[in-house]
Amino acid sequence: MNKQLKFLSRAVFAMFLVLFFSVTMIQFVSADDLRSNPLNQRTIKNGYKVERGSIIVEGDPIAFSTPTNDTYRYLRGYDPGALYAPVTGHYSRQQGMTGLEAAMNKELSGNTDAQFFTRIQNTLNGVKPQGSSIDTSINAKAQQAAYDAMQEFSFDGAVVAIEPKTGRILALVSTPSYDPNLLSMNNDSEIIKNYDTLNAEEVQPLINRAIAGSLYHPGSVYKLVTAAAAIESGAATPSTEFANPASLTLPQSSSVMRNSDQQTCGSGSKASLETSIVYSCNIPIAEMAMDMDRNEVPDMARAFGFEQEITIPMEVTPSVAPEPIDKAQVALSSIGQLDVRTTPLQVAMVSAAIANGGKLMAPQLVDRVISPDLRVEHEYKPEVMNEPISKETAQAIAGMMEKGVSDPTGFARLSAIDGVRVAGKTGTAQNGIDANGNDLPYTLWYTGFAPVDDPEVAVAVVIANGGGSSFDFQGGSYDLPTVVGKRVMEAVLNG
Repeated sequence: MNKQLKFLSRAVFAMFLVLFFSVTMIQFVSADDLRSNPLNQRTIKNGYKVERGSIIVEGDPIAFSTPTNDTYRYLRGYDPGALYAPVTGHYSRQQGMTGLEAAMNKELSGNTDAQFFTRIQNTLNGVKPQGSSIDTSINAKAQQAAYDAMQEFSFDGAVVAIEPKTGRILALVSTPSYDPNLLSMNNDSEIIKNYDTLNAEEVQPLINRAIAGSLYHPGSVYKLVTAAAAIESGAATPSTEFANPASLTLPQSSSVMRNSDQQTCGSGSKASLETSIVYSCNIPIAEMAMDMDRNEVPDMARAFGFEQEITIPMEVTPSVAPEPIDKAQVALSSIGQLDVRTTPLQVAMVSAAIANGGKLMAPQLVDRVISPDLRVEHEYKPEVMNEPISKETAQAIAGMMEKGVSDPTGFARLSAIDGVRVAGKTGTAQNGIDANGNDLPYTLWYTGFAPVDDPEVAVAVVIANGGGSSFDFQGGSYDLPTVVGKRVMEAVLNG
């Protein structure tokens, strides 16, 4: 009998320890994470008791709370909603939080440690609780220029602009967009109806293509990473020449690689690295990569931010650059195909690091947190994320990109801006074939920065399903990302 009682006592004691540990974890260790979880409906409902802080662009609120006469006390509003939806996200009683609404929820709802004494003071004085406001780094003109251009051309895609010297994000656009007001009203049945409609759309407007989603093949804009790996390792210089055939059968494969125009890269039996960047040639780049260590390019990609955990403060889906297993894969991945996939933010980061002399600044969407009494609670400082390449390598790549714009036949020539030195690189990525054996529409890219001598903005533009057989493999659709990129850079440079 005593043996059974001892066993039962020990079992009860062990269960008590497990329960104690579980309660401790929930109430103390995991409390903040559970409270800030975007799916926590109780947090959202309690949030309606607080006048939530605003999200601000250049002094103007783009997300704000207004008092109501209903039981919810406040209504979250967005103006202009669709323009800034990739930045603000939505704050919804039924569908949770996204964007800055989720990433900065503690600040916006007034629940950070920095606001502790303010909360006590407001309670004692009978002041209604308020959250802090978030001052973003967005440049209103650049955001508008990017959004208008993407709307004009009616393609789905994204635009990201970065200030190279600081990492501040100047534009973050994803199209098609949506109106967050449709999900923030105080009518549950309407919210559910609107969400179901948005979620059922084939173009998926709720996905932030600038930083998330299924990612894109980078195509030829990835050649900047390949060139960086080659120059940094000493495998090549801009003037290094490679064999220049019109087609290349990949090693141990029946696959044939060709340049985008199905011709040789420029004229002559050899083509330099610079010529390959200016005219976005595939074969010389692939030949160069196959002569290097097979991990050289993916290692460089990771140095630029691929496969890294990045928050801006929203979480960014990591771009991927898997290590190739043979020379055929080396060739394909070196031109941004195979399993290489990326976000537009990551492509903009590559250009920004090149523009900034090889220093990659951590991208950031928030400048400061401002308390209800207008004090600066927190200010974000520029932070060096990595130095993937030397200043000399950065200058060499920038020179090739600039020639791609200044050369009358360069592929990036349409991004030229009068009186400004512009560096640019176009890209086209193939996406396989359909069930009938036809090419799927291509993904089109542009990335660049300006001015070359004192960079103020680096930009990346992606247009999905914008080229290929559907467009007779030519025509104005290939120029669209370049035109969008130019307009965004002009918006920043013109103030």
